[in-house]
Amino acid sequence: MPGMFIDVKVDAAVAKDAALAKKLVEVCPVNIFAQNADGSVAIVEKNLDECTLCDLCINAAPPGSVKIVKLYE
Repeated sequence: MPGMFIDVKVDAAVAKDAALAKKLVEVCPVNIFAQNADGSVAIVEKNLDECTLCDLCINAAPPGSVKIVKLYE
């Protein structure tokens, strides 16, 4: 089940970039990102609502490629 309060969207082209996926895993303090066996980024849905809205993932990725969607607004 996706998060109740937050959803994370990653551009498909960026999601396939193993180096960027690794960077997203490293910068997220609440483990929202993981890496699939092929190196692509995975979203850990059970951790979505732990998001602190720190924007570290947004700042680590190319502009507009990672979006935090607030589901409660």
